[in-house]
Amino acid sequence: MDEKIALAAEKIKTSKHLVVFTGAGISTESGIPDYRSQGGIWDKFKPIYFDEFMSSRTARINYWQQRLDMEKSLSVSKPNAGHLSIAKLHELGILKVLITQNIDGLHEASGIPLEKIIELHGNTRRVRCMRCKKLISWEKAKQLIDAGDKAPVCPCSGYFKPDTISFGQAMPVEETRKAVILSSKSDVFIVVGSTLLVQPAALMPEYAKNSGAFLIIINLSDTPYDKVCDVLIRGKAGNILERIVKQITP
Repeated sequence: MDEKIALAAEKIKTSKHLVVFTGAGISTESGIPDYRSQGGIWDKFKPIYFDEFMSSRTARINYWQQRLDMEKSLSVSKPNAGHLSIAKLHELGILKVLITQNIDGLHEASGIPLEKIIELHGNTRRVRCMRCKKLISWEKAKQLIDAGDKAPVCPCSGYFKPDTISFGQAMPVEETRKAVILSSKSDVFIVVGSTLLVQPAALMPEYAKNSGAFLIIINLSDTPYDKVCDVLIRGKAGNILERIVKQITP
């Protein structure tokens, strides 16, 4: 373990185009349940597909009830050691971009500027009208719900929905394009807390590796890239990233 951490730290310190890719595993240490494991979000709720949301008020009400339930953990969650370690790489001028599958906004809360973050699956702290594309805050949407609108509607008559990618909903074109380009340009690519099973996000390490990047995976469970990565570290993201950054910090 010590040798792997030392090698990862050395490669990161000398990197000219470091890309970090994060999944739900980094946020579980902040008390946010992941999606697929036992006791996770999809173990508790039935996923509501995008076409259901758009065609059924009942589905929209159920969707918002799920979102309200998620808020119990989201409202008290704070960036953990893993988030803060990646933010430190930004402070040191090493981080080129942070690509995340997470929707919790904790990377931005950790101090990484939004322009350095690519949110492939959106951000649940924002709410978007599906018709006019107007954005409002989660707090504003909550006010509408508390006022009696169980499935909030925009003044334009469009449906408000958390600004996240639902099952069956198209990925954001510009964010995906930027992620592919920046992954392909990386010289060091770090995967943290992702099983790398959800496409097309999971292709980012492949773009990086095919372009010659040094691939580091920090994860508790197996991924499809474990046999082709250059460094594989099994462990909790917070502890591992803290130890890596400690070796980089002057």
